[in-house]
Amino acid sequence: MARNQEKAMSLLGRWYTYQKELENPGGPKKRPYLASHCNNLKAAEKWRTQIMKEIGKKVSQIQNAGLGEFRIRDLNDEINKLIREKAHWQDRIIELDGPNYHKIGPKMLDREGKELPGNRGYKYFGAAKDLPGVRELFEEEPAKGPRKTRGDLMKDIDAYYYGYLDDDDGLLMELEKEVEKKARALAVEEWRLKKEAGEIDKELEEQEKQEREEEEERERERIRERMEDEGEPDTEKPPAARSAPLDIPSQQDVELELLRKKKMELLLKYASDDLQKSSENAKTLLGRGLNF
Repeated sequence: MARNQEKAMSLLGRWYTYQKELENPGGPKKRPYLASHCNNLKAAEKWRTQIMKEIGKKVSQIQNAGLGEFRIRDLNDEINKLIREKAHWQDRIIELDGPNYHKIGPKMLDREGKELPGNRGYKYFGAAKDLPGVRELFEEEPAKGPRKTRGDLMKDIDAYYYGYLDDDDGLLMELEKEVEKKARALAVEEWRLKKEAGEIDKELEEQEKQEREEEEERERERIRERMEDEGEPDTEKPPAARSAPLDIPSQQDVELELLRKKKMELLLKYASDDLQKSSENAKTLLGRGLNF
C-alpha cells in the first residue's frame, strides 16, 4: 500500500497524471447521465461526438433484416434514445457559448429515419421500416377522386333510376308469374289439408252464421227505426195526442216480423208466378192479404 502511495507522489507519477488531464480535459471518462452536469464546452462537444458515433454504428447494424424482429425493435428504440440525448447535448453546448449544431450540424443520420404520420419525434430506421404493423402504416393511401357535385349526380338520374321501365323487358312479369304460381299451389294445398281435416266446413258454417246474425241485427235496426218513425207524434195534433205513450214493439214482435220477411223472400225467390198468385188469392179469401 505504501509503495503505491509513493508511486503516486513521485515526480514521474505527477507528470503522468498531468498528461492524462491534458488529453482528457473534460473530466471523467464516463459520459454524464444528464447534459446539465457537464460544465466544460470541450467535454460537451466530445460527448456529442461520441453519441453520433454510437448512432452511426447502430444505424449500420439495423440495416440487417436477419437480426430478428425483437433485436431490430430494440436497436430502433436505442437509436431514438441516442438522438434525443444528442439534442440535449447540443442544447447544453449552446448554453456554454458553443456553436449551434442544430443549424450547422450534419443531418445525414436523421434523414435516414422516417416518422409516422401523426407520431412526431419517433423515427424508424433500416429494417425497422419493414416490421409487421409498420409497413402498412407507411403505405400511402390511394388518392381520392374529385368529389361529385349535385349537378353531376343528377345527370345519371333518369326513368330507369325510378324504376319506370322495369317491366318493359318482361323479366319481372315472368318472375311474378312464378311466384304467383307457387303461392297459388301452396294455398290450394293448405285448403286441401283443411278440407280433409273438416276445418273448411266449420269455417263456412261459422261465416254463414255470422253473416245471418249481422243481417238479422241490421233488419232489427231498420224495423225499430221504421216503427219509431211511424209512432212519432204529429205536430198538428193537440198536445194531449202528442203526449200519448208510443207503442214500441217487443222483441217477440220484431222476431215475428223478421220471420215473415224471410218467408216472403224465400217465396219470391223459389215459388213460381202461378204459385204466388194462388197464394195471394187464398190469403185474400181468408182476409189476410200479403201483409198481415
